[in-house]
Amino acid sequence: MTDYQIGIVKWFDPEKGHGCISGEHGKEIYVHYSAVVCEESECSLEEGNKVKYTVIKGPKGPQAQEVIVMN
Repeated sequence: MTDYQIGIVKWFDPEKGHGCISGEHGKEIYVHYSAVVCEESECSLEEGNKVKYTVIKGPKGPQAQEVIVMN
């Protein structure tokens, strides 16, 4: 079973394809557009979106993976 965390998109730049999620305990997690799981019409991130995600170790620290926008 995958352990998902819950967070809020702090900012996301669609032109550059990356942003930041404010995760549990206020920890900031890097997110890249390729990590977003498209469900129905939700295939992009916007500031304030509530998301669930897993965390992997990226080249520069924690990175969100399997990001799903929650309705």
